[in-house]
Amino acid sequence: MNETLQHISRRYSCRDFKDTPLTDEQIEALVGAALAAPSARNLQPWHIIVVTDKALIEEMDAEGMDELSTDKARADIYQNMLSRGGKLFYNAPCMFVILYNGSNYGPFDCGILGQNIVLAAQSLGLGTCYVGMAAVPLAGPRADEFIERLKFPEGYEFAMGILVGTINSGKPPHEPDPSKVSYIG
Repeated sequence: MNETLQHISRRYSCRDFKDTPLTDEQIEALVGAALAAPSARNLQPWHIIVVTDKALIEEMDAEGMDELSTDKARADIYQNMLSRGGKLFYNAPCMFVILYNGSNYGPFDCGILGQNIVLAAQSLGLGTCYVGMAAVPLAGPRADEFIERLKFPEGYEFAMGILVGTINSGKPPHEPDPSKVSYIG
């Protein structure tokens, strides 16, 4: 198996990060991988915000957990997060906040960009976790404050978050399910 396929097969969602900050070189490598992503008609409908302000990440984490704790419709999600240590962002020292400009293909294109980030991080020996829960503090009572602090460009909205950092404790990747594939022809 070639190196790329090995990284794909070994990648998993890390939910336990060390406090160790990423180096500037690691961040630039991940940003370069993200920007190398193809997009429909090369419109590049994304904007990437690299957050390394640990206090801001922790503040958004606490706000998100507070929001989930009072939302009866998401009580199961809140309980799941409590069972994983009570944090949305798992102590990650870096979060990539991926935005898109509302275009039809934006979420699809951002998915490609996100996959470039997580596979590049895997190749650098870093852990990652997609974090849709970043939407919670970005839609709660303090949303405007967080959007301003993150400096969202006008006309962009949240697509996804990706946590990145040094793995504190790991786990095996999920077991592939061949029943999810059909072959025609």
